[in-house]
Amino acid sequence: MSYRLSFDHADQQLDVIHAYLAQTYWSPGIPRETVAKAIKGSLCIGVFAEDGAQVGFARVITDRATFAYLADVFIVDGHGGQGLAQKMVRALLDHSEMQGLRRWMLATSDAHGVYEKCGFTALANPDIMMEINRPDIYQG
Repeated sequence: MSYRLSFDHADQQLDVIHAYLAQTYWSPGIPRETVAKAIKGSLCIGVFAEDGAQVGFARVITDRATFAYLADVFIVDGHGGQGLAQKMVRALLDHSEMQGLRRWMLATSDAHGVYEKCGFTALANPDIMMEINRPDIYQG
C-alpha cells in the first residue's frame, strides 16, 4: 500500500484525530474542541492511505524561530510497523519553517526507538527542566 503525507490543515480529519487522541495514555478524554484548537495553532502532518483515510498524525507546537515541541504522534492500528511515524517526524524536522531551531522536545513513554532514529536523545541536563503536569485535566 502506498501512503501520502500532507501538511495541509484542510486534509487533517478532525474526527479521526480526536477519536484516536481521546483514547491515548497522554490525552484521555480530550474534548474535540481542544483538539481542533491545538491543530489550528500547530504545524501538523498527516499520513493518508490510498483510499484517503487518515492513518497517522503528528504536530509541532513552535514559535518557528527557536523552539519546537513534537506532540500527538500516532499511527492507527493496522498501519504500524512500516516506518510511517518516523517519516512524519523526519518530514517535520526537514520542514522549511523548522530550520535553525535551538531546541526540539517531546515526551514519550513507549516510542523512544522511533525518536532516537530521528536524532532525539534523553535530556542531557534533566535537572534544568521543570514542568506543570495536569494529566487528569480532561477527566470529568
